[in-house]
Amino acid sequence: MKYFCLFVFAVLLSFPLLAQDQIQWMKFEEAIDANAKSPKMLLVDVYTDWCGWCKKMDKETFTDPKVIAYINTNFYAVKLNAEDTNRTFEFMGKTYNEAEMAAAMRVRSYPNFVVIEPKLQNIAQLPGYRQPAEFLAGLNELIEKAFKPKP
Repeated sequence: MKYFCLFVFAVLLSFPLLAQDQIQWMKFEEAIDANAKSPKMLLVDVYTDWCGWCKKMDKETFTDPKVIAYINTNFYAVKLNAEDTNRTFEFMGKTYNEAEMAAAMRVRSYPNFVVIEPKLQNIAQLPGYRQPAEFLAGLNELIEKAFKPKP
């Protein structure tokens, strides 16, 4: 019984650690709600079910501990299926399905990563498959160019 209690205690302690083992993906409207409470950039992973490079990003890049920590710390991460016409949500007073939102963000290739600044006014895109270090470097460069004030 003593060992069972220790085992249960150890398992319960490990749950917070497991939360950082993966990116905390949200639906678009969940990220908008979270941003309203605590502003942060949104990172929208626009994908399709048939996209092999999208699956490779999920399997290789989005499982990298540095990528996971960086995204969970700095963004509300969103998965958006560019071909889903069924699920709808409200954004800026309009109703969109996921395919319409991808089109509104002018996404035409996959995978494509859209960064939206906390005020939800400006977006920038980072298209294409990237390995973990390349993805982080590209994301940082995109943010510097798109959202940092010019002197």
